[in-house]
Amino acid sequence: MKGYKSILKTSLLLFFFIMNIQAYSTNLQVQTIRGQVIDQDSKMPLIGANVILLNTDPLVGTSTDANGNFRFEQIHVGRTSIKVSCIGYEEKTVPNILIVSGKEVVLEIELKESLIQLQDVVITANGHKSEPLNEMALVSAKAFSVDETQRYAGSFSDPARMVSGYAGVTGDAMGNNDIVVRGNSSKGILWKLDGMDIPNPNHFSDEGATGGPINALNSAMLNNSDFFSGAFAPEYGNAYSGVFDMKLRNGNNEKREYSASIGILGTDVTLEGPFSKNYSGSYLINYRYSSLDILDKLNVVNYYGIPKYQDAAIKINLPTKNSGTFQLIGFGGLSNIYQEDFALENEDSLTRTADFGAHVAFLAFKHIYPINDRTFITSYISGSSTENSAYYKKDDDMGNWYTAFYDEFTNTSIRVSTNINTKINTRHRLKLGVTYSDLGYNMFSKFDLLNSGTYTVGVDTEGRAGLIQGYANWKYRIHDNVTLVSGIHYIHFLLNNSNSLEPRLGLEWQINQKQSLSLGFGVHSKVESIATYFATVENSDGTYSTPNKDLGLSKSAQYVLGYSNRISKNVNVRIEAYYQQLYNLAVENDINSSFVLNNVRSGYENLELINKGKGYNYGLELTVERFLANNYYFLITSSLYNSKLTAMDGIERNSRFNGNYVSNILIGKEFRVGKPSKNKTLGINTKVSYIGGQRYTPLDLQASIDKGISVFQEDKAFAYRADDIFALNLGITYRRNRKKTTHEFKIDIQNLTNNKALVFEYYDDMNKGIEKAYQLAMLPNISYTIQF
Repeated sequence: MKGYKSILKTSLLLFFFIMNIQAYSTNLQVQTIRGQVIDQDSKMPLIGANVILLNTDPLVGTSTDANGNFRFEQIHVGRTSIKVSCIGYEEKTVPNILIVSGKEVVLEIELKESLIQLQDVVITANGHKSEPLNEMALVSAKAFSVDETQRYAGSFSDPARMVSGYAGVTGDAMGNNDIVVRGNSSKGILWKLDGMDIPNPNHFSDEGATGGPINALNSAMLNNSDFFSGAFAPEYGNAYSGVFDMKLRNGNNEKREYSASIGILGTDVTLEGPFSKNYSGSYLINYRYSSLDILDKLNVVNYYGIPKYQDAAIKINLPTKNSGTFQLIGFGGLSNIYQEDFALENEDSLTRTADFGAHVAFLAFKHIYPINDRTFITSYISGSSTENSAYYKKDDDMGNWYTAFYDEFTNTSIRVSTNINTKINTRHRLKLGVTYSDLGYNMFSKFDLLNSGTYTVGVDTEGRAGLIQGYANWKYRIHDNVTLVSGIHYIHFLLNNSNSLEPRLGLEWQINQKQSLSLGFGVHSKVESIATYFATVENSDGTYSTPNKDLGLSKSAQYVLGYSNRISKNVNVRIEAYYQQLYNLAVENDINSSFVLNNVRSGYENLELINKGKGYNYGLELTVERFLANNYYFLITSSLYNSKLTAMDGIERNSRFNGNYVSNILIGKEFRVGKPSKNKTLGINTKVSYIGGQRYTPLDLQASIDKGISVFQEDKAFAYRADDIFALNLGITYRRNRKKTTHEFKIDIQNLTNNKALVFEYYDDMNKGIEKAYQLAMLPNISYTIQF
């Protein structure tokens, strides 16, 4: 409660601070829009493409130069759209480009070559803004913009929270950004950045997790990106749930620009610009620090458990005349929280402490080299590191302190990768790639929850293991309205030589200008967290061993059928049905056990595991989306699904994540405030979610007391259902453009009605009873951003 009141107090202080620094302006502000038009397949610039700026009277147009570049100057701030056409290519419209006075608009627009090769003919395409950037993805894929990440209510500018509004995706009711995709554990998510595998990019993350409370990749660094929810293209491997294919934008290569932001979630600065006037290379750098930690140091807030974190990111883009483009890409984050608990009957009596820390770091050198106007090679070498530690101490009720448990997990990786992308002709495109990952690990965990004087070691290992991945991806445009994507992905884990050869297939039929039908199939597998392979297990004779070193890959065969209908210029309806056959799942090697590793979000288990589990997911998803036009948008999604798992006991049960249904309604509108010359915009966005409660296993209280930790009634595994979740989010944005400066004030509130649904139960060793965990209470975030 102290922490919650302090956050509200901080929000009010920020509000009055921001309102006092707002200034007035009377001139209609303008900005530059520029960019480059390239071939979608070869990435080569297109010369002479026509670029028309819509929403102007009269229409303003230009053509691309010898490098595919175009430029519009003195364009009024607000929103506009651009239409691009080129002989022999399908026409493309880039809608709702946000123009602000504090930052230039720099675009990269890709055009698809048409199969109809008639001179002086331009073909009108049926594309829309939600189509994935990766043209090899034909099903269960959606592009999202940075604007959407910042605009959707309750997203806190976090891509993972933002996609929880998509069909088939369920967010975490407890406040983390873990997502469940089509009934699958969040452990099955893959994060990529500019085509490279990266570690979990979140603060305060657990070992083996893919989410956390706060994303360490600031949205100020991001470009438009892709999210995939099933039947992935062949280039994506080591995942079975979903894929975030994130993109970092390049810094402005013509002028220096800056932005600064202060809010509940952090205070950050962003710098970008060219290295020189005569060179097109650029840099982009961002740094953020925890605002609550700053206020704590200033004694503005004071409560137990201040979350301390900081992160930074960088992208340096260095094009050359004859040697391709070199890039330096990296990010890192540090986070720590120290918490103290006091006796219920005496608030001055400290009973236990917990110290949790995490760090993540990633750095890569990337090279993009065009061999000719149809083929280019992309290569990179990267290094990454993650560390998670937890230190839990307790009072034995006699004034003596002891360590109840201690964990420290360090994972490192060195990756070398190369892929070749060739456009054989208009119909055929081939993409081949291979990646080798050298995985390092140093892990130790011990616990003595009952203060017996003897510690049990959970895991104690150090070493390295290799992971080989390769893929072949072939795109064949059978007809001007029929496209086939097929290929294979291969994964080989050298720790125990487990491997998987995975066929992938996608087919899309563009029935007419409005309707399309698509289908996809793919086999997918995943390596478990390293700690799982080296977890210690107590044998029947009291000795300990590590029996999981030979554990194989969990696998999923996924089938998807989709139908899309553009019912109007700005409204698209999408329906997808899917079936996922789960097999080779890791389960406890005990014929009386109900344990399946797929029910776990993170961490490891001190159990002997074997790949004899199975299960399935199936569902139907509906998406009705009105793209932002005429200053308003809406997104309506609904999913019905079922998720079942079977362990060694042979009983088919609900999976932990089988909520059965989830629905979202997102609506937003922008308003001009005052006269147009005032350059003021007010945006109001809402999100309403209704989510089926997840399953949980009831506790065995006496057994929990005896062991000092939660012990469950395994014969009733996931037989109980938590409350359904209702959440109303509200976002209000006020934007004001002055000469060469943009001010933005934003209020983003999660769970506005402060709904408190039961999520799960847990054992509390302090009061020796069962406690209930509820949906995260109302959480406001207030921020102010200036761009100049």
